[in-house]
Parts: sequence; structure tokens; C-alpha cells
Amino acid sequence: MTSIVKKKFNIEDMDCVSCAMNIDFELEDLEGVKSVKTNYAKQTCEVEYDERRVKLEDIIRAIEKLGYKAILDYP
Repeated sequence: MTSIVKKKFNIEDMDCVSCAMNIDFELEDLEGVKSVKTNYAKQTCEVEYDERRVKLEDIIRAIEKLGYKAILDYP
């Protein structure tokens, strides 16, 4: 059973490409995060992570710590 999951978030309050880069850098530093792709134009962030090592709440908290709102995008 794999513990790698991929979640997509809608991000509010991003003003520029630098905002997206800040989110990428912040999430890449979390232990257990495998990949991050934040798109300023679409106002989204896709995160692939090991749910045994980092929790969804930790990812949301890291984004919100930067001043953005992260809303989980359900399929």
C-alpha cells in the first residue's frame, strides 16, 4: 500500500509569480513532500507527498503562514 498522495489546492490572495515561488519553496522544505507545482495564472497548487511523514493540515498551515488561503480542491 502506497502512502504517496497528490492533492490540489485552490490558492487565494496570490498577487504575482513570486507568490507562487514562495509557496513552492516553503512546501519543498517540509519533510515528506515529494513535489510541488504552484501556478499563479490558475491560482492552484499541486502537492505530492508521503502522508506518513507530513499531514494535510501541515501543508495548509505552511501555505497560510505565508498569507495565502489554501482550499482543498475535491475531484
